[in-house]
Amino acid sequence: MRAPLLASTGIVAGVRYDLRTLHGLWMALAFPQLRESHPVLGQWYPQTTTQRVTYRLWAVLGGLGLLVGYPLTVAGFAIRFYARRFDRTATRIGVVGTVLLAVVVWGALAALARLRFSPEGFLAVAAAGSVAVVATVLALGFARVGGRVTTVLFAYPLGVVAVFLPPVVAALYSPTLAGVVFPESESLAIWLLDNVLVVGDLNATLRARFDLVGFAYVGMWSGLAVPVGWVLGMLVTLANLVRPTADDDETE
Repeated sequence: MRAPLLASTGIVAGVRYDLRTLHGLWMALAFPQLRESHPVLGQWYPQTTTQRVTYRLWAVLGGLGLLVGYPLTVAGFAIRFYARRFDRTATRIGVVGTVLLAVVVWGALAALARLRFSPEGFLAVAAAGSVAVVATVLALGFARVGGRVTTVLFAYPLGVVAVFLPPVVAALYSPTLAGVVFPESESLAIWLLDNVLVVGDLNATLRARFDLVGFAYVGMWSGLAVPVGWVLGMLVTLANLVRPTADDDETE
């Protein structure tokens, strides 16, 4: 019984540390004096009545924001974990090995398409696989040569393209994949139109001009790759702010 108790205590301590760090970052946005507090003289505290009222209101607002922000941070930890595993694997096998692995994976998919699909389907899947390989190489390049901003802006969207584009293209010619990919894509498109793309009647414009059929699914996922990649990158950045690692300290 002792080991589970210790594990639970470690989780609780980690959550407390995360919440304190997030709340401290939030407070420092409005009160930069907190960042300049001296480790010997102590932490800065509000002096006037106006400062104290503002300080407490800002603290309460930040506490409420943690109800949304902390689950996003946990998601960032999970994404960072898998991203680092992929990065370490790519580092071990090198750029050439990573490219060869991508070629093998998407080449196998193209070979399957050659056996199962029409010649047009094979060419489409082969082209999508080629785009995925190029996107993988570019994502690795931006992650290696750039800093955090470059990684978020370019590497993560390219990684999303490499993962999602070939299966979507293959679904155009495979009834089995189509039965999974297209209904889920349509549900996602409806949700985005009804809840996100409502500003300026953009949803009405998209519904009037485009039908979600055929290669429109490819266009949809290609367009989503950028914002999805940015969101994933920002979640990882949030996780790095809360719990920086040795690798993060070296890149700063």
